[in-house]
Amino acid sequence: MKKYLGVDRDKISWFPTIDAEKCTGCGACAEFCPNNVFELVDGVMTVANPLNCVPGCDKCAAECPVSAIKFPTKEELLEEIERLRNAEKLNKPEA
Repeated sequence: MKKYLGVDRDKISWFPTIDAEKCTGCGACAEFCPNNVFELVDGVMTVANPLNCVPGCDKCAAECPVSAIKFPTKEELLEEIERLRNAEKLNKPEA
């Protein structure tokens, strides 16, 4: 299981969303991202592998010429990680 800052990656809701109405299917995001997050389906880019996205990375959004890619804020990411880490500490048995 991949971890990010001590939290299981599959518990972190950091990944892009794509506005299908804006997306032109140009593929700039897929070409830019080395983690195989995106896949073109019926002419529209989709987030095929959201857990491949590196938490905190939002660089693909800047590559989109029509601003179709959005992410949560980095503040939301940090708050979520802190909440998850605190929850994990509460659930750990005492040594």
